Amino acid sequence: MKGPHNLWRLIRTGATFERTGAMRVVLEAMNVPPRLRFVARVMGWPFAWLGHKGDPALPPVTRALTALGPAYIKFGQILSTRPDIVGLDLANQLRYLQDKLPPFPTAQARQMIEDALEQPVDTLFSEFSEPVAAASIAQVHRARAAETGADVAVKVLRPGIVRAFRRDLDAFYLAAGIIERFLPSTRRLRPTDVIAHFEGVVMGELDLRLETAAAAEFAANTEADAGFRVPSPVWSLSARSVMTLGWAEGVSLGDNAAIDALGVDRIELGERVLRLFLSHALRDGYFHADMHQGNLKVAPNGDLIAYDFGIMGSIDEYTRRVYAEILYGFIRKDYRRVAEVHFEAGYVPADRDIDEFARALRAVGEPIFGMQADRISMARLLNYLFDVTERFGMQTRTELILLQRTMVVVEGVARSLNPSINIWTVAQPVVEDYIRTNLGPAALMRDLARAAQVLGRFGPHLPSAIEQALIGLRTPRQAPEPRRDLSALAWFLAGAGLAGVVALTALLI
Repeated sequence: MKGPHNLWRLIRTGATFERTGAMRVVLEAMNVPPRLRFVARVMGWPFAWLGHKGDPALPPVTRALTALGPAYIKFGQILSTRPDIVGLDLANQLRYLQDKLPPFPTAQARQMIEDALEQPVDTLFSEFSEPVAAASIAQVHRARAAETGADVAVKVLRPGIVRAFRRDLDAFYLAAGIIERFLPSTRRLRPTDVIAHFEGVVMGELDLRLETAAAAEFAANTEADAGFRVPSPVWSLSARSVMTLGWAEGVSLGDNAAIDALGVDRIELGERVLRLFLSHALRDGYFHADMHQGNLKVAPNGDLIAYDFGIMGSIDEYTRRVYAEILYGFIRKDYRRVAEVHFEAGYVPADRDIDEFARALRAVGEPIFGMQADRISMARLLNYLFDVTERFGMQTRTELILLQRTMVVVEGVARSLNPSINIWTVAQPVVEDYIRTNLGPAALMRDLARAAQVLGRFGPHLPSAIEQALIGLRTPRQAPEPRRDLSALAWFLAGAGLAGVVALTALLI
């Protein structure tokens, strides 16, 4: 809802960031010019007393976001997938953002389940536990389905969470507009589009039917993947505010001692994590975009179990081919081809010099590949690559950023299992197999067959469409009648109305 409360919310946000010390960290991470950085600090300091204090034991940005509430916590988690905006160091800090909040009463959760499923909880479940986990959006209970006797995890949205998120989203949009207006250098990163992406992700998470569908699709795609499992969703026990999945029994992927106790080979497990992620992204175009240790378990038989499907990545077939060629070019050190792919895909403006871009990519790749295996880092590669693409005017592409960020996370997971893993050696056969299957003669024949199918569907409409186009070319167009243009007056009034808002919210620049 638009209104003055958005301005107050932004002032309170800026005050909290100033009070917790997060303002300086964020301004430095986003490379805000020194002059604007000084202005933001000077204007923010008088309001610091209005901010939340937060938990002093937490790092500044984590402390501020946690103090501001669930929407800000979730926004921090989403920003952890955007190192192009906040930098890799801050993105890594946000990835471990505290997401453990006090649970709401079990009686309230039971009532929400009964309202959503229209049956008593005792009829649906023969057992129903106290909360076993509580996060910013929902909490989880362990239960036993009365009909089947299967152990299940029941996820229930926090009461009032949808209304709270919608309130804060309006304030986020206002902040993004102010940032774009006063920091032209950030327009390449499209802050308003970032908020729109955040809104899409969060609205999807706030409708648990969509997360249930994501789990079902991911489970179907990966059913034949050896050593990998996705808990099956229980549709009859799921609704907008309730999701029920099969219970995932296993040890956390972040607990190496427990994994060793199971007798699982951590070296093979690390390679499996990386191979599976690349297979899901390239083969299916649909991947788990939050594959950190907290969302992965190891079953007693060594299978990898994934859960929490609130953030999923999706890329179309063309983008998959582009990404595979970029990875393949780096693996083969064919920097000219990597440059050509960027230009062919329109990622880099056509007026830039392709040879200069190829040399810049070589400067990115060669130092990486000259390192020892345990020092080869996708994070370092992406950090250099962001610098190069910014210099060549490459626009931010959200789908690629999410994919690349997830690969950095997966690399971290793999290294936690095997610090000496060579990510390029593990990735090479997966990428080469995709290239052979999707960029060779067989792929060309498939593309032609699909084109023929499209022409077959629309063929009957082509003659009339061509005839109407030709008639339109021969019919003279009449000039439109002039009408009074009030846009200048409208912009003047809008600018006057926003002047006060901008003056008071400059602390967020």
